[in-house]
Amino acid sequence: MNLRLTRRKFLKLCFPVAGMAYPFVEACWLRKVHVTLRVPNLPDPFKGFKIAFAADLHHGPVTGIGFIRKTVRSVNALGADLIALGGDYVLAGKVFIDPCFDALKALNAPHGVFAVLGNHDHWTDPVRTHGRIKECGFTDLTNGGRWIEKDGARFRLAGVGDLWEDKQDLEAALGEATEEDACILLSHNPDYTEIVEDKRVGLILSGHTHGGQVVLPFYGAPLVPSAYGQKYLHGLVKTPVTQVYVTRGVATIYPPVRFCAPPEVVLVSLA
Repeated sequence: MNLRLTRRKFLKLCFPVAGMAYPFVEACWLRKVHVTLRVPNLPDPFKGFKIAFAADLHHGPVTGIGFIRKTVRSVNALGADLIALGGDYVLAGKVFIDPCFDALKALNAPHGVFAVLGNHDHWTDPVRTHGRIKECGFTDLTNGGRWIEKDGARFRLAGVGDLWEDKQDLEAALGEATEEDACILLSHNPDYTEIVEDKRVGLILSGHTHGGQVVLPFYGAPLVPSAYGQKYLHGLVKTPVTQVYVTRGVATIYPPVRFCAPPEVVLVSLA
């Protein structure tokens, strides 16, 4: 019996193996994406102001603490003026909350770090997650807001609770902001955009959909956790009242694979 492995046979074996392995490899290729987004009424001192945005870290059994630390280094390397976190810090399991935030507390930006919760945080332990956000020195924007100030000008940075598992108090988040102010809102779930009728909201930053996580050519993403199909898959989506930028997020849910939807952290330059 001839046991020699010819080059042709070797390639025939390698291609299927590589094809099956690729989605696991793509899930580890964290990209840095730079976008410029226009915000209505943005004061001139904030033109070019940079926000680093990361969501869906999902620390847990399939996303180790090493990948979270890598994400922190990547975000800090963006050199942003401000860091925004879009929720879903763990996948499941209370034991993963503290290690995740122990790594996240190394995040650093001149104007601070701001955060909201996602549905997985509510499924795991929202009280502990809120507590760790505070312990890290971050600002919890759940149904609240802060004025970001620079050279005598300001814009409103606000946030709401998760659409699936919490309440959304937009009035409390926007506070005394008027339609003449620039307002940016953090909402873990981009579907919330569909019910925003307040014209003060100039831009929403969201995650949640993972860019579909698996996107098939000529078909799209078979599974998207959205009531609106592919609409909020990824990128900038404009609606009659406002606009939302949806990041693909950092990590995954089960299965721990990505295909044509690489993980990312986003550097948003305001214009």
